[in-house]
Amino acid sequence: MAATQSPVREIHVAVGVIVRDGRVLIARRPDHVHQGGLLEFPGGKVEPGETVQQALVREIAEETGLSLSETALEPVIGIRHDYGDKRVFLDVWRTSEASGEPEGREGQPVDWLEPEQLRDEDFPVANRPVIRALRLPGVLAITGAMTSPEDGLASLEGGLKGLRASGATLVVLRAPGLSPQDYVRFASQAVASCREQGLTPIVHGSPEVFDAVPGAGGLHLPWREAQALASRPVPESVWLGGSCHDAGQLAHANALGADYATLGPVQPTRSHPGRPAMGWEQFEALVAQAVIPVYALGGLGPEEEITARRLGGQGVAGIRFWWRSER
Repeated sequence: MAATQSPVREIHVAVGVIVRDGRVLIARRPDHVHQGGLLEFPGGKVEPGETVQQALVREIAEETGLSLSETALEPVIGIRHDYGDKRVFLDVWRTSEASGEPEGREGQPVDWLEPEQLRDEDFPVANRPVIRALRLPGVLAITGAMTSPEDGLASLEGGLKGLRASGATLVVLRAPGLSPQDYVRFASQAVASCREQGLTPIVHGSPEVFDAVPGAGGLHLPWREAQALASRPVPESVWLGGSCHDAGQLAHANALGADYATLGPVQPTRSHPGRPAMGWEQFEALVAQAVIPVYALGGLGPEEEITARRLGGQGVAGIRFWWRSER
């Protein structure tokens, strides 16, 4: 009789994203360990009886000599990954209040890197969502209602100059009231306007729309488009986002290789009158199951970014805080 195989135990790993002057602390894994030679964010296994915050304070001190406060840590993302020979749960937390100068106390090289310097291939594969979370802003701007390409461009020009103050660096060019031809005309001109202000324009709609708008920095899929796809429809070099409203849609967005998702409505919103709001409690529960960065959407503005982050979200996405017709 064949022996039954014992189940693979999941290892709970506390991961620290330590930020200083906009740069992130990175270490290189020793060659002799699992995934040796690759870069990693500092941290380690959560021991029995420890909270993840306690584990991070201990691990960071042991590995780098830096001092952390448990109360200064905020959640970033939780990632479950099966490497085949082991399963891990990466419990990722961020702080910008580490004190001291880092050193590799276990012989590992350490360095401060800009988020743009972090490349997927240099890290274990489970770290991909962490890298996305570090590159994405805390505020995702979305365009609102417009009656024509000209009306949309006028509203865009009026809002772009002040948008950077909100922390947004990406703009989703959403225009549900326009015909497909008018949308392409609007988006093609809007791309240039966004680029002039140092913002990355993301077109909204189907993969064919992305192909029709030169210079777009990515594609945001409404659920009606995402549900018909089985794989990532755009190159890895641009952003891919998706609109989600429940756990199944978040799982599908991850399966497509999305870099982020919006989730809502968290609160009642003018753009979707009558749609029930999920509230912050349900948002937190759904984000806890997600393995990609998630923006809270629906009746929110930059002032709720901290709330969304404390609940495990990437930040907030919104229209009304900057778009003329929604005020």
